[in-house]
Amino acid sequence: MNFTILVPSIFYTEISEGLKLFVDCLQFKVEHADFKSAQPYCVLKKDGCKLMLFQDKQLAKEHNPELRLETQNIEEIFAKVSASHPHLLHPNLNKVTLRPWGAKEFAIADKQLGIRFQQW
Repeated sequence: MNFTILVPSIFYTEISEGLKLFVDCLQFKVEHADFKSAQPYCVLKKDGCKLMLFQDKQLAKEHNPELRLETQNIEEIFAKVSASHPHLLHPNLNKVTLRPWGAKEFAIADKQLGIRFQQW
């Protein structure tokens, strides 16, 4: 078996909230979208990462995932995110911190999702 990419599905009560996080803040690009269907969704892509956002109130209530994005330039990402979207910084990890397991990390969160940025 050979896999090339993992594509998580993330559910929002309002898909516009996910677009603020991924497109506006993290600069993902919309690769495909259907915002007019009964269950609006889109496929987002950046570098080697891809994910799907769905608008589904029931599933959004049931799923509150945390994602990790590994990088080789955590200081640069932190500088951009903290300058453009400081309100998204997670209060428990709102600066780049060397963790006991050896990774540098910081985190952001919106109403639905937490993202931890990590550099080993």
